[in-house]
Amino acid sequence: MVGTLINAAAVVAGGLLGLLLRGGIGRRFRDTIMQGLALCVALIGLDGALGTQNTMVVIVSMVLGALLGEAVDVEKRLEGLGARAQRLLAKGGDSGFAEGFVTASLMFCVGAMAIVGALDSGLRGDHSTLIAKSALDGVSAVIFASAMGPGVLLSAAAVLIYQGAIALLAQYVAPFLTDAVVTEMSAVGGLLIVGIAINMFGLFKVRVGNLLPAVFMPIAVVPLMQLIEGLL
Repeated sequence: MVGTLINAAAVVAGGLLGLLLRGGIGRRFRDTIMQGLALCVALIGLDGALGTQNTMVVIVSMVLGALLGEAVDVEKRLEGLGARAQRLLAKGGDSGFAEGFVTASLMFCVGAMAIVGALDSGLRGDHSTLIAKSALDGVSAVIFASAMGPGVLLSAAAVLIYQGAIALLAQYVAPFLTDAVVTEMSAVGGLLIVGIAINMFGLFKVRVGNLLPAVFMPIAVVPLMQLIEGLL
C-alpha cells in the first residue's frame, strides 16, 4: 500500500498546485489549454489502444462492458457521485467537477503501470513502479486541475481504492492478471481515454462511464479466446 499512498498523495499535491495556477489563468487561455490537453489525451489513448495483441478481445470486451455499464447506468452513478462531492467540496462553484473527477480517474487508473505497479507493491514490496507513476501523475494532475478544476483532486480516492485493492489482494488476483490480460485491459482503457478526448473537444457525447466495465472484461475474455483457439 505504500506505493499507492505515495501515488494518491502526488495526485493531491499536483492537483492543489494546479488549482493555485488556475486562479491566474484567464478563461481564453484555459480554453486553449483544454484543447491542447484534449489532443494529448487522445494521443495517450491511441498509444494504449494500439498496444493490443488481439483486436477481437477489445471488441468483445467493449460490447460486454457496454451492456453491463448501461444495465447498471454507471455514468449516472458517477455523475451523482461527482455532483455530491461538488456540493460538499466545491460548493457548486465549478460545473466541471464531475468531468474532472471522471477524466482524471481514468487517466490515472487505466494502464499497465497502475496494475503492474500495484501487483509488484503487494507481492514483493517493490514500490518503484508506483513511485515512478506518482511523478508522472503528479505532473499530470497539475495540468488537469489547472484546466478542469477541483474534481481532479477527488481522483486521488479512485487511485487509492483501485490500486490499493490490487495491492492488498495481489496474491489472489495475480494469476488472473497475466501479461496478455494486462495488455488488453490497457488497450480497452486506451479506447476509453480516446472517448474522453472526444468529450473534451465537445464533438459529441461518448458515454465513457457506461463503458467502464469493459476495462475489466479481458480478465474473462482473454482466457475464453485462448480456450477457443486451443480447441480450433
